[in-house]
Order: sequence, then C-alpha cells, then structure tokens
Amino acid sequence: MPDDRLAHLVQDARRGMERALQIRLIEHSIAFGHWSFLRILWEHDGLTQRELSEIAGVTAPTTSSAMNAIESLGYVKRMQKVHNKKNVYVYLTKSGKALKEKLLPLAEEVNAIAIDGLDPEEVRIARKVLLKIIGNLVVDEQNLLLTENKRLPSKRELGRLTSV
Repeated sequence: MPDDRLAHLVQDARRGMERALQIRLIEHSIAFGHWSFLRILWEHDGLTQRELSEIAGVTAPTTSSAMNAIESLGYVKRMQKVHNKKNVYVYLTKSGKALKEKLLPLAEEVNAIAIDGLDPEEVRIARKVLLKIIGNLVVDEQNLLLTENKRLPSKRELGRLTSV
C-alpha cells in the first residue's frame, strides 16, 4: 500500500526519476552516481576534487571513487598544478565535454515524462512548493547545526548504528 506522506511521495518521485534516468544513462556507460559529477563539471570545469565533493554534497572518498571510474572511461583527467601539488584538479576531456550533448536531452526527457499530463500552472505551483519545502529544511538544518550545536553524523557513524 503506497504511503501518501509528503516525505514518502517526494522520495518515491526522486527514486522514479533516478531509475528512469539511469536506464537511459547506462546506454552510455554512465552510472547515475556519476551523473551529478558530470553535470557539475560541465558548468565548472577544472575544480579541485575537494570542491567537487562539496558542490556534490558527498564525501571525498565517494568523489575519488567516482573520478576513478569516470577517468577510466576517458571522460575526465585529474592533474596537479606545478605551483600547487596539494590539490588534485579535475578536467573534462574532449569526450567528456561531448557527453553533455548526448546526456542532457536524456534528463530533459525524464523531466518531460515526469510532468506529462500536468498543465503549466500545476508545474509552476509544484516547483514553488518544492522550493519552499527545501528552503524550510535548509533553515531548520542551519538552526540545528548553528544554534543548538547539533551535527550531522558521518556515514561511518550511521553505519555503526545500523550494524548493531
């Protein structure tokens, strides 16, 4: 029986969109987890791996693993600058840049499928509501982290909690 609570509906919609896009991306040997990194690099080529992690909202090891995979496919190159050996910079290759023309239409197709049957006003309202929800949750997180001195648990901590 489907759960109609808002959090579950949003999660189900996200999952459905991710699966629909993954089915399309796999034809190009791209995992859904690599999609967000490519999207970021198409807009901001030459970021450090640390910056890429921060923008994507994932841990450094996650980014490193993804870059290993994407680099092995020939879509990115990692380099250190002569004057700054500390940071690893990520650059799209020619084929990585060319992927944008192939993959963005797939995401647009999934978005079109998701809103099929909705009129433009319904889409506008849905976007407005989702942006408001996101904003409310960002404010809540900031309040908890800054004012109440709470913190986000690491994935390792969460793993320990669930493995008991």
